[in-house]
Amino acid sequence: MADKHDLDFTYTTIDTIFRQSMGESGDFSGAMYNGDFTLSLEEAQAKKHQYIVENLNITPGSRVLDMGCGWGPLVSYITHTAGATCVGLTLSDGQAKACQKNGLDVHIKNCLEVTPDDFGTFDAVASLGAFEHFCSIEDYRAGRQEEVYRKFFKTVSSLLPPGGRLFLQTMVFGKNMIDIDEIDIHAEKGSAAHVLALLTRQFPGSWLPYGSEMVVENAAPEFELVSRSSGRLDYIETITQWEKRYRKFDLKKYAFFLSLIPRYLTDENLRALLTTSPNKICFEQEIFEHYRMVFEKRDGM
Repeated sequence: MADKHDLDFTYTTIDTIFRQSMGESGDFSGAMYNGDFTLSLEEAQAKKHQYIVENLNITPGSRVLDMGCGWGPLVSYITHTAGATCVGLTLSDGQAKACQKNGLDVHIKNCLEVTPDDFGTFDAVASLGAFEHFCSIEDYRAGRQEEVYRKFFKTVSSLLPPGGRLFLQTMVFGKNMIDIDEIDIHAEKGSAAHVLALLTRQFPGSWLPYGSEMVVENAAPEFELVSRSSGRLDYIETITQWEKRYRKFDLKKYAFFLSLIPRYLTDENLRALLTTSPNKICFEQEIFEHYRMVFEKRDGM
């Protein structure tokens, strides 16, 4: 799994930029347009949150865990709109501090190590964009990828009653993914080899599952798949809207950009982090896919 240092590099570094561009509880995961790109980014994110609440059977009084909660948009929606209780987990100091400042119940905790002794059990669990960080490149090369995923689903299962549901939103490698040994920062710009090299610097310690079937198969001992849908086109539109907001002038944000220049000149990883989104290119070229999946814990598990 990407360690705390890796995730702090990515998420704490961009904390100021992201929140000043997207708001205090900005959503750093793909929105839900379902083909209606006349929706605003806020409307599409709210549509996704409503979809999650409905598919997890969340009602007032439910207890929900958000594993990898980011800046707390889903925690906030479940708490303030759905009237339920929500606990969020993150490994980013910047995200945790921002959430806590806004009155959200968020803790720094490794999602693969949480037990019922930590926060109790829950009626439902959600995880949006965290699954991508659970397997590292080192895990993949050592043949541990599926073991990591099985551990995650077993961990979630321990937190839910039979029939309890998990919403999982994650990127996966798509049909045009290349061999790992072809990835090269010196490859032609815009090529699969180059954009994937940028991503390994943006998200050090992270490696994706090979298709949604890998996810479903490793969930199967604990969970039954209820539904699965692609959000690839939605994510492309989400990133497009993010880019517009990143570029929109804000004095504090641009002052922060300027403060990064000395580090930008010497830190290859930071330069990759601030590059035009290689994620978007990967979705456009179908190197990546994106799925929303709802699982239900099997009886007797």
